[in-house]
Amino acid sequence: MRLLKFQSVIEIPVELVVDDIELRTPIADDFEEWLALRTASADFLQPWEPTWDPADTRRSTFRQRIKRYHADLKSGKSISLFIFIDNDKHPAAAKILVGGITIANIRRGVSQSCTIGYWMGEAYADRGIMGKTVRRIIPYIFDDLKLHRIEAAAIQSNAPSISLLNKCGFKFEGKVRKYLKIHGKWQDHRLYSFLSDDPRPPG
Repeated sequence: MRLLKFQSVIEIPVELVVDDIELRTPIADDFEEWLALRTASADFLQPWEPTWDPADTRRSTFRQRIKRYHADLKSGKSISLFIFIDNDKHPAAAKILVGGITIANIRRGVSQSCTIGYWMGEAYADRGIMGKTVRRIIPYIFDDLKLHRIEAAAIQSNAPSISLLNKCGFKFEGKVRKYLKIHGKWQDHRLYSFLSDDPRPPG
């Protein structure tokens, strides 16, 4: 796996290559592929995400989001990455976008922690892609970002996400009441953590 060292100012886009998966900072040229994936997966993703405004899928809004991603990356606040895999139908073609993962709320000082969040297009769910991505991003967070604690939260009814976190070695810490406003309402979540000295998940 090829990793870029985290610095206070990072050259963008960041690229992490994990076997047949590529994680890369989003760029403006990703808009059409991102829009197609999000549109095709809208009903699938809706129960697990904040409510989207129609304007959120406009090209201009996407460009603003990209600027924010890059600003947060440079400042060390968060790292947003798109997930790409090989095109099975056309192996020689460019990789295709299948989802995203974010290392957010990066806190230094006495905390040295972050949270991760992720999403996957419906057509690529249940193929082990996100599990592989999470298992490979754990050593990046600890060994390159030098953080101590990773947090992740899942709505109590989100069985696939809960299963993924368990399989990747995250430990359940308890239920958090009305933690995030998802799908238009404040919802209870299950909180998980992974510490730098916890056993690493197998590749």
